[in-house]
Amino acid sequence: MSAAPVRHRPSGLAFALASALAFGGSGVFARPLLDAGMDPLHVTWLRLAGAALLLSPIAVRHRRVLTRRPLLILAYGVFPMAGVQALYFAAIARIPVGIALLIEFLGPVLVLLWLRTVRRTRVSPAAAIGVILAVAGLGLLLEVWAGMRLDVIGVALALGAAAGQAAYFLLSDRTGDDADPLAVIAFGSITATVLLLPLARPWTLDRGLLTASMDLGPLPVPGWALALWLGLVCTAIAYFTGIAAVRRLSPQIAGGVAYLEVVTAIVLAWVLLGEALTPVQIAGAVVIVTGAFIAQTAVPGTPEPPAATPAEPDDRPAALT
Repeated sequence: MSAAPVRHRPSGLAFALASALAFGGSGVFARPLLDAGMDPLHVTWLRLAGAALLLSPIAVRHRRVLTRRPLLILAYGVFPMAGVQALYFAAIARIPVGIALLIEFLGPVLVLLWLRTVRRTRVSPAAAIGVILAVAGLGLLLEVWAGMRLDVIGVALALGAAAGQAAYFLLSDRTGDDADPLAVIAFGSITATVLLLPLARPWTLDRGLLTASMDLGPLPVPGWALALWLGLVCTAIAYFTGIAAVRRLSPQIAGGVAYLEVVTAIVLAWVLLGEALTPVQIAGAVVIVTGAFIAQTAVPGTPEPPAATPAEPDDRPAALT
């Protein structure tokens, strides 16, 4: 059985910010590939396959994890990695992107419900308030009321992506000393890459797009460099720092802080792609940051070691030597 995670707010917040920066950049670095005509599922598969390839030496080194925690590895590959990606892209084929993203980011709310109703765990009021504010801010940021149309299947697919995101937070909290986080990510990305093969069909990918030069803002960048960045930074590093944040902050608190990923994505899109924010979206970003800040205040600092208590006199007779 894995050891209980040690909570530590300063390092947890540092890892959470790094994870938000890494995850938040995925859309910006994927945009040139998508604008060039690459299928979204091809971009997703390249992202996961790149991470699997880069982390394969770690998988070989920690191969015993397969026998120690096989269910964790399988669940991590199925739900947080393959599940979220595939369900989200299937959802946006039926409902607007903003609505799908908002529903997907209900994952932290599902974490709170799971902890309260299934695990019977007391949920901090600050964590609940922070997540609620973050959801409200995300709605403002995405302006979800614009052009909304309801499709039952699309909403169900997006809710499935939210469940996968919730599984990411909960499963990350279950990694321990017997399951190195990088090993879990390595085997999870390998599992997800294999599972998405029949859906993405990478053999139909136009390989010329990988050698073509594309514009990332003012910078010309080859397609393969963008794919490499997606695999290394936006997947391998993002998931590793995300797991580290969850184990130091707890799933529900890390879920609230994770909304900074959306703000990061918007800011990077503004800086690199020139996508400006409306006043309502700026207000939404402020609300998200406020919610994340309130959520993280619920994390206790590193506990003080208990004070030594004087030993009670031992009235038992000393052993004969």
